[in-house]
Amino acid sequence: MTGSVSIPRMPALRPGQRPSGLSLIELLLFIVVVGIALSAMLMVFATATRASVDPLIRRQQLAIAESLLREVELMPFTWCDPDLDPNYSTATSAAGCATAEALGPEAGQTRYGPVSYFNNVNDYAGFSMNGIRDVTNAAVSGLSGYQASVAVANTALDIVPASEALKITVTVTGPDNSTLSLQGWRTRYAPNDAN
Repeated sequence: MTGSVSIPRMPALRPGQRPSGLSLIELLLFIVVVGIALSAMLMVFATATRASVDPLIRRQQLAIAESLLREVELMPFTWCDPDLDPNYSTATSAAGCATAEALGPEAGQTRYGPVSYFNNVNDYAGFSMNGIRDVTNAAVSGLSGYQASVAVANTALDIVPASEALKITVTVTGPDNSTLSLQGWRTRYAPNDAN
């Protein structure tokens, strides 16, 4: 018995009818377009992966700034220098002081002591540190690449006159040179806020 295999024939095209399927040029064009789209998507994923460390730096900057701002805001806001003037808790203006407070630390004062520590909000004006240190002047591990600075200025706040309000700005620079600034206010809410 001999078998014969029949090969299906392509139907004849009618005049004006195109054959179905893709030509080689169409297939190559499709591959190029898909390749470009995939490379663009991979570039987005690579950028996102590289930038995934940034939130950690930002959170660290925020923690440093909040901590330093809180430290400054908790200091007394008095007319007189608490270390040098016995009237510091009773003076109701700079006229009642033998040694009035001014922006910036007094001679010999530092955040770290040991002779004289910052004892007023004003003392932090112009303070900066390269590498974060705690109040005992010990370096905080893992934060050596950060910098922090404090600016304190007499600035009016709504109805509170400038002599009664201090604007505190803490700026932290991260190891990637990004900066974050936080601002806070300290006002005298009693004739003399020595607390």
